Amino acid sequence: MQIVYSDAQYWEDFLPLSFTRPMAEMRCGILTFSERWKKLLDAEQISFITEDYLQEKFPKPQEMESLFIVPNFLPTTDVLNQIKNLNQGEALVYEDELLAARVNMKDFGLHQIEKMTDITEPLIFFKSPSDLFTFNEEAIDFDFELLTKGRVSQELSPTNGFLGDTAALFIEKGAQIEFSTLNTRSGKIYIGKDAEVMEGSNLRGPLAMCDNAVVKLGSKVFGPTTLGPYSKIGGEVSNVVIFGYSSKGHDGYLGNSVLGEWCNLGADTNTSNLKNNYSTVKLWNYKQKQFKDTGLQFCGTIMGDHSKTAINTQLNTGTMVGVASNIFKSGFPPNYVENFSWGGHHGDEKYNFEKASQVAERVMARRKLQFSETDRNILKHIYEKF
Repeated sequence: MQIVYSDAQYWEDFLPLSFTRPMAEMRCGILTFSERWKKLLDAEQISFITEDYLQEKFPKPQEMESLFIVPNFLPTTDVLNQIKNLNQGEALVYEDELLAARVNMKDFGLHQIEKMTDITEPLIFFKSPSDLFTFNEEAIDFDFELLTKGRVSQELSPTNGFLGDTAALFIEKGAQIEFSTLNTRSGKIYIGKDAEVMEGSNLRGPLAMCDNAVVKLGSKVFGPTTLGPYSKIGGEVSNVVIFGYSSKGHDGYLGNSVLGEWCNLGADTNTSNLKNNYSTVKLWNYKQKQFKDTGLQFCGTIMGDHSKTAINTQLNTGTMVGVASNIFKSGFPPNYVENFSWGGHHGDEKYNFEKASQVAERVMARRKLQFSETDRNILKHIYEKF
């Protein structure tokens, strides 16, 4: 069966993270939405309905019978069963929006749907970038059960200190953890394949370390936090989601934040996640082209792919950073840093595209990955259109 992930309702709401990917490819908990649904539905084939410039990298649906789904939610057992049992021409609706449907993509349209069923039970739905860290504990719990049920964890080395229930700790093969402390009293801890926790680190769940993630010497990690594949963190982090391949390798604080892929925070970069007057935090909204109140008292930084900060950078409460920005000037940058900013302040020149591409190519090569022509075309579109 083909799963078709739809961006139609929410893609613009997740900018700048969605500039470079469909919504289904965002990570929260242990898995991306795409990985989660593929496992839940035992799907052999996935495809995407997304922005035209992204379709070169993320394949369009084939003209066949498919399960169309809006991916950015965690299903209950009942809702998952309803999705699995949909017949051709049937659909599920949540809060007046199409949630899932069994249709033929050869002639896709609402005219195919003959029966709609309203979902009335509340769902954990992700509708903005800040929801990724706000609901990260629920996502970690969901994925932990999905990935570890019926499996046996690797043993925790006796050099470590441990507090809590061992059933809430799962260590995949190849993971290295020595002379650190792990605490599952406040949430589950998942350590992915070939991940490494260096000596002297303190981990407090809920925490998901994905494959090949690294926690560097003496780090302090507060949950709910997700460290995506090949990401590296040092210093102190709290309630952070890192998609993957990004580095915060040195001292400094990062809290209530989301980093895309291929980001790098220079040594002693610090984020504020609480205003001095304790009021709720506003974030730049790309869709409305204005700052919008999140309703959150704690909110740090949302950073798009390939962005970087220099050493000693200070990021204010509720900072939104676009794609491929290079922040290096003294003082706080504004709360909204545009795509391809060279410096990070309003009025700064635009990052030269060829130089930005060369940096992306070098960074990806360090992970033995290719900066493809498709990747370049996506960045070029963002550079020219946004």
